[in-house]
Amino acid sequence: MQPLQIAICVKPVPDPKESTQLQINPTTKTLVRKGIPLVINPMDRNALEAGVKLKEANGGKVTVFSMSPPEGELTMLETLALGADEAILLSDLIFAGGDTLATARVLAAGIKAQGNWDLVICGAESFDGGTAQVGAQLAVLLGTPWITRVSHLKRVDDKHLLVTVEDEVEQRELLVQLPVVLTVESVVNQARPLSLWGIVEARNKKITVYNADTLKLDQKGIGLDGSPTQTRDLFAPDASREAEILTGDSPQQIANQLLDKIGWSRKGAAN
Repeated sequence: MQPLQIAICVKPVPDPKESTQLQINPTTKTLVRKGIPLVINPMDRNALEAGVKLKEANGGKVTVFSMSPPEGELTMLETLALGADEAILLSDLIFAGGDTLATARVLAAGIKAQGNWDLVICGAESFDGGTAQVGAQLAVLLGTPWITRVSHLKRVDDKHLLVTVEDEVEQRELLVQLPVVLTVESVVNQARPLSLWGIVEARNKKITVYNADTLKLDQKGIGLDGSPTQTRDLFAPDASREAEILTGDSPQQIANQLLDKIGWSRKGAAN
């Protein structure tokens, strides 16, 4: 079979371990990421693993694309250590604050600029945004089908993949023609850990940086000002709340305490 050209979209996100340090810009209503360590978005790590496994089984090349500030270069280096062959960092001050559509426009431009591709794999959603929209928007911009909730994928021939799609109701197998955009969740695989050999190999791999001028992007459609979605308000949850542990001699006794706490009528509930 012909080698696959695989594109993986990766988002550097604030380290969940530092979530208590996150702040919100009162003007732009966006997260202040400066000074917070970045890690690979968990589901994007699964997407990368899926692409690397396909490459290992069938041959080809895995290229990672990421829209990120310059600090994201460290996570790009990590993707190379995890098996990617090349990393493309899409970085420009005017990209900052972009919503999902503005982000998808930048990613699509980066993928197109890099040349021919057969398959794009994205994590279903990000740790910090969680909208699950970028994959679908990217497929529209690239003019290809989009398959979501993929839990397994296997190459059949030069033009097709066999993918398993899972939701809360059923599991289905689909024969999908390339090119296509897939979004995966954590059930798709167990992402490999970093290895010393992978880190050594990453030093010999390429990280390319593209900006808005390189990609010839219309600035009216990117960044905060070019985003059709405008956040009215964003605030941190109240961290001063306290937990109360209910104890009792039986589950029923504990349940009755809980009902009393929330003001629920046991008589009404029984009816």
